[in-house]
Amino acid sequence: MRSRFPILALGAVLGLSLALPAAAQNPQRHEWIHPPSNLPKSGHGGPSIKLDTLFEALKIAPDEDSAKAIEERIWTVWVVSSSDTTNLLMSRVKAATDDKDYDLALKLLGAVIAINPKYVEAWNQRATIYYLKDDYGHALADIREVLALEPRHFGAWSGLGLILQDIGDDKHALEAYRKALAIDPHLEHIPDVVKTLTEKVEGRDI
Repeated sequence: MRSRFPILALGAVLGLSLALPAAAQNPQRHEWIHPPSNLPKSGHGGPSIKLDTLFEALKIAPDEDSAKAIEERIWTVWVVSSSDTTNLLMSRVKAATDDKDYDLALKLLGAVIAINPKYVEAWNQRATIYYLKDDYGHALADIREVLALEPRHFGAWSGLGLILQDIGDDKHALEAYRKALAIDPHLEHIPDVVKTLTEKVEGRDI
């Protein structure tokens, strides 16, 4: 089942001017959430079954170290493809991104999506690149694709909140951040952002 919020929120937001410089309105914003650089090896079992188990474990993780280990395994399922071609192209995407050659990264990601449109991390990475280029319209469109494929993608929900916050839609940004935390209560920095936005949007408790 597709989540209705991102489609509704994105539809409203896409009508706004999205060519604002990142952090123009929110100098204290957090950074986009990225996959860890050193991911654990992928285990056995189907991806959907594995993810269901991992997300259940994530919500009841007893401490931050346990939560981080579970997060890394979730990212492994999302990032590591069964296609050698996809993995090779994604390694080149990372190299291009590290070199800040964003146009090359976008071309490579377009190729990945063309051959494997259900590979969620290609959409997520492309949304990230578009965000780095201040192209919020395309970033939001790709986030919508990520959440259609994987509604539990806490990185995409956080990215959605980041963009909405940057363009001044604090109310929907708060909703997106809360959704991310409901999925992964251990995300770094997001609780502080939620606290700040809650006070701004809903006011302080008396």
